[in-house]
Amino acid sequence: MKARAKELGIPGIRVNQAGCLDRCEFGPAIVIYPEGVWYKAETTADIDEILAAHLVEGGRARRLMLTEKDVVAKG
Repeated sequence: MKARAKELGIPGIRVNQAGCLDRCEFGPAIVIYPEGVWYKAETTADIDEILAAHLVEGGRARRLMLTEKDVVAKG
């Protein structure tokens, strides 16, 4: 994702690797701040879609979004 964002010339982006972020059951997860929008990304095409829709166009990659209904409260 970091390399692809650089290829696309997206300014002001920082891509960090992290652990599972309490969303391990969804596979690779991405959270974009400051909005706090969560995505699941299983392929490089998913990453391209997220970068284009969210960071380039300012919208959302709706089919890849994780919502509160996807996340079971722990406790």
